[in-house]
Amino acid sequence: MTEAATPGRIVAVHGSVVDAAFADGGLPAINDAVAIEWDLGPPLIAEVEQHLDAQRVRLVVLQGTGGLRRGTPVRALGAPIRAPVGDAVLGRLLNAIGEPSDRGARLPADIARRPIHAPAPALARQGAAREIFHTGIKVVDLLSPLVKGGKAAMFGGAGVGKTVLIMELIRTTVERHSGISVFAGIGERSREGHELLLELRESGVLARTALVFGQMNEPPGARWRAGLTALAIAEHFRDSARENVLLLIDNVYRHVQAGAEVSGLLGRLPSRVGYQPTLASEIAELEERITSVADAAITSIQAVYVPADDFTDPAVAEIFSHLDSSIVLSREMASEGMYPAVDPLASSSSLLDPRLVGPQHFQTAEDVRRTIAHYRELQEVIALLGIEELSETDRTAVKRARLLMRFLTQPFMVTVPFTGKPGRTVELESTLAGCRAILDGAADGWAESSLYMVGDLDEARQREARSKAGGP
Repeated sequence: MTEAATPGRIVAVHGSVVDAAFADGGLPAINDAVAIEWDLGPPLIAEVEQHLDAQRVRLVVLQGTGGLRRGTPVRALGAPIRAPVGDAVLGRLLNAIGEPSDRGARLPADIARRPIHAPAPALARQGAAREIFHTGIKVVDLLSPLVKGGKAAMFGGAGVGKTVLIMELIRTTVERHSGISVFAGIGERSREGHELLLELRESGVLARTALVFGQMNEPPGARWRAGLTALAIAEHFRDSARENVLLLIDNVYRHVQAGAEVSGLLGRLPSRVGYQPTLASEIAELEERITSVADAAITSIQAVYVPADDFTDPAVAEIFSHLDSSIVLSREMASEGMYPAVDPLASSSSLLDPRLVGPQHFQTAEDVRRTIAHYRELQEVIALLGIEELSETDRTAVKRARLLMRFLTQPFMVTVPFTGKPGRTVELESTLAGCRAILDGAADGWAESSLYMVGDLDEARQREARSKAGGP
């Protein structure tokens, strides 16, 4: 940060929000950083959120304020918070103000830095190519393909597998696309951050990954700005290093929650369902900067917690409006053991168009959706009267839908320690061929268990043959 400092002093403390007074004409700008030079440790970093009058500003502190008192001197640093960027942050775990949190060596004193607040790239600079970002996860690549340089989100309530899917995507995309990954953990538990760090270290992809955490036990300001710090790091690799970047955010809803906490502390009147009145602009500030430029892209995959499984929640609806692909996780499917618990009917992608993915992919995806939708329409009839009361055509459709749903399950690399099943990564061509074969009746006589938690159809065929031969 720049050292051009304007002095001031603290005049009021309200938890994470403090008021500071400066001389007339010396007020720092909105979003500028301020250093609070107390005597209990290193200076606290805060951000200007409001100008109260000609002498006073209201600050949001990004660190704990226990012991802070009135009269403490502050310095306006003349610029926004600046995140460290470049190769030195790869393999490191940072907090919202860019300081290492992994007990490793300090970052170099001369490391390049980038402001966490920046405008989105001009439309003239943004790339127009619509290229598929393959993940190796069957149900995602088939029904909700991701766009390189686009934004995808996984929506689901608590305990349906969002974080596991995010961790699998880190592993597969770093291995398949050999780019840079930046992970933003917003409102994460300390345990989850520790497990993620160990997982990335063991899988060998940590050297190409930067992690930024604003943990659940930190002040709301830190959780509120962790996503922007991660985004600044990703923008550096896109704009300066010309690298393709995968930006993973877990969890965008916690970003919104932190903003709501800050808004309340700042004294703003709440809006719909108690959310902050600036909800739309806060989400847009984060999402609109995630895009591709001429020869490099930031591809973002985000987890979104859905409170009480209510998809009409204002925050969830606002996040939906910025996305290219939406992956909806179903609690009902998770309860049946269908992992990943992606709802094939509720999930969607703007890329699923025959002009972009080709007529074969589009038609296969449509046929899979139609078959599963028909099965769901018949479920109530089956529950009341039994499958025997259905017509022969409907019984065949139900059988194939159940086979398809099991074929779209997949064992993950990151779940091997828990399940004992080796993980699978499946090419799109194998997924399309397997689904088309099931739709055409190639697996009509197979046991459903033969297609559960397999990779491609050849593996399922081998399992079915072993089962008929009396093997395991």
